[in-house]
This record gives sequence, C-alpha cells and structure tokens, in this order.
Amino acid sequence: MFPLSRNFLKFAAASAIVALTAVSTPSRADELVQHLGPVGPHEPILATLGNKRVIAFYEPDNGRCAVSAVVYDKTDADTGMTTAARVRVSLNPREVVYVDSTDNKTLSLQCGDYAEILSVVDAEQQVASKASR
Repeated sequence: MFPLSRNFLKFAAASAIVALTAVSTPSRADELVQHLGPVGPHEPILATLGNKRVIAFYEPDNGRCAVSAVVYDKTDADTGMTTAARVRVSLNPREVVYVDSTDNKTLSLQCGDYAEILSVVDAEQQVASKASR
C-alpha cells in the first residue's frame, strides 16, 4: 500500500547500522575498541589495562552487581596463544572493585545505585572522595 515509505524505512535502518558500525570501528587495524561504560546488565565494558585487555559485565543480583571480568594478555606474538583469568565478585551499590595489572595500571569498576549500571571510575578520585567524608 505504501511501497515508497517501506523502502525508505529499510534504507534508513540500513543507514543507521552502517553509521553505528563506522562509529565503533577503530581507525587503525591495530587499535582495540574501548567501551568504558557506564553499561547496563549483560553489556560489556572493554578496556586496555597496561599490557592486558579486560572484558567485564554484570548481572543484577538482589540489588547488588554480580560482576564477571576476564583479564587476558594481548595475543603473544611468539606463541600465538592468549592467556586469560576470570574474576567474579559481588558488589553492593557504590562499591568498587580494583583490577590491577603487573605494570602498575588499575581499572576501577563501580556498581551503580540499585545495581542499575556498572562503570569505570577514576581510582584517584575515589580515594580522594572517601578521605574527605
């Protein structure tokens, strides 16, 4: 009945997908995508932590954040292998978990109020704000 409007909607949807893909694609092949949040349940946080990569997500658990994080080496050029470790922790709202790398880098993940979000926070600001209370 409205073939022009249906074609326009298909074109608009395809254009939106292409635009979103272009925005999230790194500009160079060796750049890795970063997504530091805040994120909702089951959405990933993707971060570089010194010489490591981190993928973290959470599930709401009775008002708490059940956080899972996988820390792994970038693929070893000599062996072609990737090593990984998984960490699971349950955080109360506003609690922070610190993930440290061997080269003195820290990724701080904070559970939001009512376990609605998980976000990366600046560790130095967190320490300063707790000291001033």
